[in-house]
Amino acid sequence: MEQKWWHSAVVYQIYPRSFMDSNGDGIGDLGGIISKLDYLHQLGINLIWLSPVYRSPMDDNGYDISDYEDIAAEFGTLARMDELIEQAKRRDIHILMDLVVNHTSDEHPWFLEALKSPDSQYRDFYIWRKPAADGGPPNGFRSYFGGSGWAFDEASGEYYLHQFSKRQPDLNWDNPRVHEEVHAMMNRWLARGIGGFRMDVIDLIGKEVDKQIMANGKNLHALIRQMNRATFGKGDYVTVGEAWSASPEDALLYSAEDRDELSMVFQFDHIKQFWDEHAGKWRSRPFELSGFKAVIDKWQTALAHEGWNSLFWSNHDLPRAVSKFGDEGEYREASAKMLATALHCLKGTPYIYQGEEIGMTNVRFKSIHDYRDIETLNLYRERVEAGVSHEEMMLGIHANGRDNARTPMHWDASPNAGFTSGTPWIAVNPNYREVNVAAALANPDSVFWHYQKLVALRKQHPVLVYGDFQQIFASHPQVFAWLRTLGSDTLLVINNFSRKRVMLKLPEEMHGWHGECVISHYAPRELLGSSIELQPYESFAILIGR
Repeated sequence: MEQKWWHSAVVYQIYPRSFMDSNGDGIGDLGGIISKLDYLHQLGINLIWLSPVYRSPMDDNGYDISDYEDIAAEFGTLARMDELIEQAKRRDIHILMDLVVNHTSDEHPWFLEALKSPDSQYRDFYIWRKPAADGGPPNGFRSYFGGSGWAFDEASGEYYLHQFSKRQPDLNWDNPRVHEEVHAMMNRWLARGIGGFRMDVIDLIGKEVDKQIMANGKNLHALIRQMNRATFGKGDYVTVGEAWSASPEDALLYSAEDRDELSMVFQFDHIKQFWDEHAGKWRSRPFELSGFKAVIDKWQTALAHEGWNSLFWSNHDLPRAVSKFGDEGEYREASAKMLATALHCLKGTPYIYQGEEIGMTNVRFKSIHDYRDIETLNLYRERVEAGVSHEEMMLGIHANGRDNARTPMHWDASPNAGFTSGTPWIAVNPNYREVNVAAALANPDSVFWHYQKLVALRKQHPVLVYGDFQQIFASHPQVFAWLRTLGSDTLLVINNFSRKRVMLKLPEEMHGWHGECVISHYAPRELLGSSIELQPYESFAILIGR
C-alpha cells in the first residue's frame, strides 16, 4: 500500500452552527471556529471536516445549498472562509469541505430557472416526471425525511424528485452539463486551498429513478472516476464519501488505489446494527457486543490490504458515542476513554466529532417543540399520525435523533456553555456545567488529554497506522480485543465494553508477554500473567517486547 500523509492523520468534524458563536446571534460561525483553532491544534488533529457553510435557506441546516460559491450570512463571508483556510494551514490543519451534489436547495438559481419553463436550459439539471395515470406521483418512492419523494410543480404539471426535503430537489447526474458545472465549482474550491471534500450521500448520484434504484446505480463509479480525473485526482487531496449503502465490496470499489475514486468512505454497518428491522433508528435495539465486534472485524479484514477504513463512533447525524456505546452516567469518562482507545487503535483514519473529546452525551428534551431537526420533526408528525405513540417516538428521538449531536459545544460552565452571549439556536445540554472544555483542560486525567495522547501516538508508532488487524477473544461477551502487527512490532489492544469487572483468562502463549503500555486510563499494564482483572470500561494498549 502506498503511504499517504492522511493515513496517520486524525479528522475533527465541526458542525458550524453549534461550535462557537463569535457575534452573539446564537449561531456558531466561521469567526468562532477561527477563535478555537489553537484548541484544535492543541488536540493535535490535522484535518477539519467542516459541515456545510455555503449560502442556504437552512431548511436542512445547510445541506440545502443555494450557492456553492458563497458563504451563508449567519456563518460569515468568503473572506472569512479564506482566513479560516489560511489560519488552519498555519497550524498544519487542512479543511475538508462538505460537498453536497446529490441535490441543491430549491432556491438555487439552477432550480429557479428550471421552474420557469419546461424549455429552460436548466430544466434538465433536475429530475422531472409526468404524473401517474391517476394524477398522483410518478411512483411510490418515499423521501428519507418522510412523505412522497415527488413534489408537484403546478405551473408545468410535472413532478420533481427529492430524496430528502421537498426543498432539496435532486440533481440529474445523467446530464453532462451538471458534471461540468459541479467539477468547475469543485476546482475553484480546491484553488482556494482546501484539503479535499467530504461527499454527502455520494452513493445516490448514480440513481436509476424509474427503477427506484437510488443507491449504487449502474453509473455511480463511472461518475466518481470522472469527478476524480476532472478535479481532486490532480493533487494530493483527501476525499471521503458518505455511503449508507456500502458493503465491504463496495468500499473497495470506492477506495482501492487502482480505482482512482475516493480516499475512503463512511459506512454505517456498525450503526445500523442497533436499529429495529422495521422501525429503523426510531426504535433502538440494545447494544450487543458480539454483533458489533463481528461488523468491525468484517470491515477491518476486508480492507486490510486494499482500500482504507474511516473510523468513527458519531457525527452530526448520529447519537453521541458515550450514550450509544458507553455509559453516560457513573462511567461516562471511563467509557469515553475506552471508546477513544478502541477507535484510534483500529486500522483506518479516526474521526472525532466535536465534543466527543470531552465526553459529551445525548440530550433529552422533554418536548418535541425543543427539537430543530427537519428529519426528526417530519418523522415524528408522520408516525404519530399513523398511530405510533408520542412516548415511543420520544424514546427513539432521545436515543437516535440527529439533534443529540447538534446541541452547542460546551466550552465552559458559564451561561449557554460559553457557546454564545445570545440565545442559542437550539438549547444547550443541561449537563454542560460538569462536562465542558475548561474543566477538561484543567484536569490532567480528563477525556481530552486521553484523546490528545491517542492522536500523538499515531504519529509515533507506524504499527497503529499500517499494522495488520487480528481479533482475539472473539466470542467473549464483554471484551473486544485485537493484535496489530507490523514487521517486528506487535500491539495488543484490550477493551472492556461493560460496566462490570471482568476476569479475562489469557491463552498460554500470551503468558509472560510484556512491553510498553502506550495508553491506559487505569493503572498501566506492562506484564501479562495467566489472567487479567479488567476494571469497568478499562482499555489499554501494550507494545509487546517479548
